[in-house]
Amino acid sequence: MSKPAKKARVVFLDRDTMPTDVALRPFAFPHELQEYAATAPNAVASRIADADIVITNKAPVSKDAIAGARNLRLVAIAATGSDVVDVGACAARGVAVSNIRGYAVNTVPEHTFALILALRRSIVAYRESVRVGRWGQAGQFCYFDYPIRDLAGSTLGVIGDGALGQSVAQIARGFGMRVLFSAYKGASGMGPLYTPFEEILRTSDIITLHAPLTAGTRNMIGAAEFAQMARRPILVNTARGGLVDETALATALRSGQIAGAGFDVATIEPPSHDHPLMQLTDLPNFILTPHVAWASREAVQALADQLVDNVDAFWNGAPRNIVSAAA
Repeated sequence: MSKPAKKARVVFLDRDTMPTDVALRPFAFPHELQEYAATAPNAVASRIADADIVITNKAPVSKDAIAGARNLRLVAIAATGSDVVDVGACAARGVAVSNIRGYAVNTVPEHTFALILALRRSIVAYRESVRVGRWGQAGQFCYFDYPIRDLAGSTLGVIGDGALGQSVAQIARGFGMRVLFSAYKGASGMGPLYTPFEEILRTSDIITLHAPLTAGTRNMIGAAEFAQMARRPILVNTARGGLVDETALATALRSGQIAGAGFDVATIEPPSHDHPLMQLTDLPNFILTPHVAWASREAVQALADQLVDNVDAFWNGAPRNIVSAAA
């Protein structure tokens, strides 16, 4: 009698980064699954030491952890961004890395426009003022404490022309907005359909970020860039924490260099009470949401399904959504 095939050991380091009501269907090969609600960085190495497959969303998989994982064959990222994994160390060890793609083409653009509309029309500020009694004190049927601007006819600068940036642009055109796509800061030779980064800063009424976090995009908007924003735009970041210098953002908001900002991401998540973004939450023209732009019920289920598809495809010898060491 032949021995049964060894079950693959699959370790999910941070299952609580996905809602518990989202179904993660079983993998289509013999396996044993160990799920952890969360994993601290210093616990990753011990938890993946005997894993064949590791799933992570935010738990960092470092070079040292990879070196100690003798059976490791695949790191499946339950997200799009791959900076949580040392992809180069994986490549050197012959370990594949996969990520999630294209699942958020509705939810992130919708959240982006929720922030844009709320800021452009001062929705949060007016709601709060009504709550504390300002309407009753106004003596008129309405009052004009905060600015209200139309989207129609305004210019939207989109930094990042992937699926999310393109979807945001499609929504913007439906509102009658003029859309400009920018190359990343410092990029050149992008062709006539792209607007130079510096021109986006000067001419946009609203700037929205849909770029990955890389060495080249980190802090791509800082004090020098805010100083170029002649039209006092709204800045929206539903992409990655670290694309904007948060201290410079605070200065720009409080000094009036920009008209408002809506952020769904921060350099440290969750941010501490003294984090620069948390210190802005008293402002009527700033909205901070807790990294939930991606998290519509439909999108999270699509992510979970794609995650299982990625793992199954790899195990069946047809890997997909593989992240290269140069990515």
